[in-house]
Amino acid sequence: MGIHTYFRSLNEMERIYRCPGKFKFEEHTVAAHSWKVVQYAKTLADIEEMHGTPVNWKKLYEITSSHDYGEIFIGDIKTPVKHSSMELRSLIQQVEEGMVHHFINEHIPEEFRPIFFNQLREGKDQSVEGLILEVADKLDQVYEAFAELQRGNTEKEFVKMYREALVKIKHIPLACVDYFLKNILPDMVNEESLSPIDIKRITEEALSQ
Repeated sequence: MGIHTYFRSLNEMERIYRCPGKFKFEEHTVAAHSWKVVQYAKTLADIEEMHGTPVNWKKLYEITSSHDYGEIFIGDIKTPVKHSSMELRSLIQQVEEGMVHHFINEHIPEEFRPIFFNQLREGKDQSVEGLILEVADKLDQVYEAFAELQRGNTEKEFVKMYREALVKIKHIPLACVDYFLKNILPDMVNEESLSPIDIKRITEEALSQ
């Protein structure tokens, strides 16, 4: 019982695979995704600070490192399904948050519950930190999909994932987004590729939206 149960539950994130049911050259777990999101976020936050935007680093690390903890209870639901309607997205979020709250009330000592409720909450909001989390989360989708496309994976799911993540990132009003689009994304699409899919064209189409 207690915090030991929480620590043990973290192992489950290593057994949940992203984008289930599709052929992939490389599998990615939710645990690996969460780690990468933290790495993206801290660099994105550095870029924001370079442009004069204050960043609450404690909040940033809390929400990025724990943003997918709820998938321990519901698994990884594919992005196209999850976002097929606002109503469905809201219902999934309600179920996930409800199960996280139940877990905290059931297993976490009372004196720690306010901390866990705060740390394991949905962190994506209109704050700088919440927006950075949104960018970092979508950025990992971009990189996961890009790696599959670059290797010649013709699953339409990855084309859609790549395009929609780029569109979402483009419309988030942060300096780090401008930096990514101008300085990082070109390096990505100019890498050598044997893929039959025209990644550069898909990228240009996404950025035109």
